[in-house]
Amino acid sequence: MNHKYQITIAWSTEDNSYLVYLPDFADEVMQPVTHGETYQEALQHGLEVMDDLIMYLKSENKPLPVAKLVSA
Repeated sequence: MNHKYQITIAWSTEDNSYLVYLPDFADEVMQPVTHGETYQEALQHGLEVMDDLIMYLKSENKPLPVAKLVSA
């Protein structure tokens, strides 16, 4: 899916993995939402969680979050 939501990926030395945050979904799910051993794996997992959250919200007839704009 092609959605305009932010994904934040940060290295955690404590967890020895990349942690994935979905700030636009912070009201729906605990953060971080997933992780990965590599940046690419973390990104893929984050996209999968985002798709699952969107499908869940739609199935429950709940509104999707409004994407927060990030200024450069």
